[in-house]
Amino acid sequence: MFKIGEFSKLTQVSIRMLRYYDETGLLIPAEIDKFTNYRLYSAEQILTLNKILFLRDLGFHVPEIVIALNHWEDEFITAQLENKRLEIQNAIQAEQEKLSKIELAKRDVRQRKIAIHCNVSIKSIPGYQVFSLRRIVPDYYAEGQLWEEMSAFAVEAGVPISGNTFTIYHDPDYREKDVDIEICAPVARMGEDRNGFTYRNTEPVLLMACSMVYGPFENIAGAYLAVANWLQEHNQYGMAGKNRQIVHRGPWNEEIPDKYLTEIQIPLRKNR
Repeated sequence: MFKIGEFSKLTQVSIRMLRYYDETGLLIPAEIDKFTNYRLYSAEQILTLNKILFLRDLGFHVPEIVIALNHWEDEFITAQLENKRLEIQNAIQAEQEKLSKIELAKRDVRQRKIAIHCNVSIKSIPGYQVFSLRRIVPDYYAEGQLWEEMSAFAVEAGVPISGNTFTIYHDPDYREKDVDIEICAPVARMGEDRNGFTYRNTEPVLLMACSMVYGPFENIAGAYLAVANWLQEHNQYGMAGKNRQIVHRGPWNEEIPDKYLTEIQIPLRKNR
């Protein structure tokens, strides 16, 4: 079972939204700890949450989602999607993006491709001597701006950066806005801190659950599902520390999104 903060990290859904889904009856915690009153969730509930997010992103309202969850069959879901497509088609131009998502969603339902499976491995991560930039940014998509800023500064300051860069996410849960992100580039020698750029040593991590994600960044959610299932099956481990991410192949060295390669890393502890 996972505490709400852990569940938030694994599903990339904010605690605020998880509480809202609890209040509306869409996703009630699997258990409530009788001593602490903590909400506890199971890995199986991630599939239900994926369905909720899947329908929410297509413009379905809570009552419509409740009906769909209670009649989750291909023909019914496809009919519901078609009704929503017609509704969006008659709306203003700003709804065009939702219409496109409806078409993709209908195809995914028929082909049963909503779930993505990834392998999980454990490895030790050493400490690194890094050149880093840590900022509170509007959202996770703003990470690319940090890399652009670091790249420009490194060229100007003559700082040699290796290709083994990684990102540390400092928030204890998934955030919808104001995200605490630190980008790190290993360096051969330390330098002088300036303009928000810092030289430091990152902490080694003895146990790190790692999952490789192939294809577009949208596939990353599937890797978190794989890690959640793995953690539930291997309950001798628990989540501990700050998630990391490495984009081995991305927009800067690969033109085809289907060939992207991203590694997610989640620190672990051994449970007693």
